[in-house]
Amino acid sequence: MDDKDKEWRLATKLVRGGLRRSQHKETSEALYLNSGYVYDSAREAEQSFDGTIDRFVYSRFANPTIAMFEERLRQIEGAEACRGTASGMAAVHAAMMCLVRAGDRVVAARALFGSCSWLLTDLLPRFGVSVEFVDGPDEEGWRRALSQPVRFVFVESPSNPTLELVDIALVAELTHAAGGLLLVDNVFATPLLQRPLQLGADVVIYSATKHIDGQGRCLGGAVLGSNAFVTDHLGPYLRHTGPALSPFNAWVLLKGLETLELRVTRHVENAARIAAFLEGHPKVARVLYPGLPSHPQYQLARKQMAAGGPMVAFEPKGGKEAAFSLQDHLRLIDISNNLGDAKSLITHPWSTTHASRPAEEKQRMGISEALLRLSVGLEDVEDLIEDLDQALAG
Repeated sequence: MDDKDKEWRLATKLVRGGLRRSQHKETSEALYLNSGYVYDSAREAEQSFDGTIDRFVYSRFANPTIAMFEERLRQIEGAEACRGTASGMAAVHAAMMCLVRAGDRVVAARALFGSCSWLLTDLLPRFGVSVEFVDGPDEEGWRRALSQPVRFVFVESPSNPTLELVDIALVAELTHAAGGLLLVDNVFATPLLQRPLQLGADVVIYSATKHIDGQGRCLGGAVLGSNAFVTDHLGPYLRHTGPALSPFNAWVLLKGLETLELRVTRHVENAARIAAFLEGHPKVARVLYPGLPSHPQYQLARKQMAAGGPMVAFEPKGGKEAAFSLQDHLRLIDISNNLGDAKSLITHPWSTTHASRPAEEKQRMGISEALLRLSVGLEDVEDLIEDLDQALAG
């Protein structure tokens, strides 16, 4: 029976999904670092390119190790098809650009990662694509924006870095009525805590660099959707533009998927404890965590997420100076613009991940000069709380 037909439970899929053993019967997935492949005859080469024979022809198009990663993630997500990319932003870029033509209209949530915002505000308009932004929680805003035809809608939920949610089921319904596809960046929720396709989304995007790798080792991305989307749009775009995932990185990401459930469980447990601690601290002005009842979209989080997630955003009292002082006084938690690592990482989005965006735009996204984004790691939570407590005191 083919792996695609196996009704394995999630934990088994994370370890064994998509496994393709060579003739050597290795236990770990084989690592195919080659760029090209050979043919037994000229006729076989011709048939490989005209589609008569389904086989690997060039690792920019497909590769056995990459194919194992794609198939495993496809099974976990419950998608019809998955394609890996060189990075998370390569995945976002390809998912958008493979769909649009000059004259198209696009709608997006306003709260986005800085590079995603750049694609929509700076890049797409160069090619004659109009873009309209909507505040994520604004249901009436979504209804107005999607009362007109749209090519696609792009959202992050939870968003980077303010952990703002979008009602995926509602926006999916409105998007489809407007003739478009809903693209969801699900990186903060991971495939384990939120299932956008089950909520009505058409395309799911990951920076596999984050929790899928989980140890800060390599770059990678993935786009998942229907067979029709991949065959008609994404596949040709990737084939001809070349943002290919490295086979070595795909192998590392396969190893990351094996422990994803164990790690995410610990990430979430630690994040929930830290969010509660910060919320009760006298030197903290505001905490944003979907698992806290104080989150403005707590009920929506309970409806569409399995837990609050591994990320926490908060503002110490005292503005940017206090935010910088807190970071500088940390002894355990590292300052880094990356996230999803086994090690806890903190960053100041205003001056790092969103530094290229205008101040007014950052403020409209809800990013203040005091806001800090904390990627909660796998350390003992008491050590993390003690570190934050002494840094706040400092």
